[in-house]
Amino acid sequence: MRKTKLPDKPGVYVFLDKKGGILYVGRATFLKRRVASYFRKNLDPRLKEMMSLAVKIRHYVTETVLDSFILEANLIKKHWPKYNIREKDDRSFVYIVIAKADYPKPIIARGKELKNFPGGSARIFGPYKNLRIVREILKIARRVFPYGTCKPNQGKPCFHYQIGLCPGICAGAVSKEDYQKNINNLVLFLSGEKKRLIKKLTKENPQKAESLKHINDVSLLIKEEDIGAGGEKLNRLEAYDVSHFAGKETFGAMAVFSNGTENKNEHRLFKIKNAPPGDDLAALREMTERRFRHPEWPFPDLIVIDGGRPQVLAVSRVLRDNNVKTPMLGVSKLQNDKLVFPLGTKKSFQELAEASKNILLRARDEAHRFANFARKRRKRIDMGM
Repeated sequence: MRKTKLPDKPGVYVFLDKKGGILYVGRATFLKRRVASYFRKNLDPRLKEMMSLAVKIRHYVTETVLDSFILEANLIKKHWPKYNIREKDDRSFVYIVIAKADYPKPIIARGKELKNFPGGSARIFGPYKNLRIVREILKIARRVFPYGTCKPNQGKPCFHYQIGLCPGICAGAVSKEDYQKNINNLVLFLSGEKKRLIKKLTKENPQKAESLKHINDVSLLIKEEDIGAGGEKLNRLEAYDVSHFAGKETFGAMAVFSNGTENKNEHRLFKIKNAPPGDDLAALREMTERRFRHPEWPFPDLIVIDGGRPQVLAVSRVLRDNNVKTPMLGVSKLQNDKLVFPLGTKKSFQELAEASKNILLRARDEAHRFANFARKRRKRIDMGM
């Protein structure tokens, strides 16, 4: 399959097989960069298999990043592509549920919890891949379509009413009919009917229509951890650290984050064999070399090193010698958690990394924690490879 010319705009992309069947649906802040990342040599086995079957790419440009999340979820729900299901167990997908009630409110549920909402008792939106993204989507939507999480007619206004995020079901400030109209608008929004909704609101509430046109979704750029290869979503992040035990044994720790969440089942510990005691750089080089002797392990979209310039240079050489193109950076404790990049790193990548610094710090800290917990995790130690 040839690379397709795509715009560097937010949107959704779809990989099709030779019969026109949908293999995979994904979304991107920058379509061009994201789709280009699928043509790398070091894809994980699942994506390699999918790309071997793909013959065509279809794409949809969206006005905002938020729109791309909603469209992706609706397309996955409509088609349930094979490689989306293999990416994530259906029971662990995240959904937004609005039950049918007098004063309904959106709640977040996992796939395994949908059995609590039998047919027709609720409107269900999703699947979404990331819990934090769903929370952010609801936070953004609530600014335009306020809803109550309080008890109706409880006698006094709640805190969210005072800051404009609740229409006042707690204080009797909104009728059941008007509240339901607002929820119906939220349903249209989550259904991907934004254009229809704007047209409707232009007649009913021009101010709200303008708010919807200029919705602020910049927070999704940060929450998305959108700094993987090609400037895209971070499916797999690996963080490396080195620790000593009693001045004798040295261990290298690899902590893995999948879709922004630590994946402890994928963590690995390496007992350092050849590096001289106390030589952290040699230990880090040895650990990294051994990690990339495992082609059966999924390749990371980003590598985070606990350290500064010397550590970054050491790992950069290992990646270069092993022809690994994965982007990497260091987090330096000695420089107040400054991000340290290899020479030649693009400014756009550095800006995205700075915007997503929280997850980088979490990954670095998890690698450090795992290294210090090594003695209790001997069953995961890579003793012979």
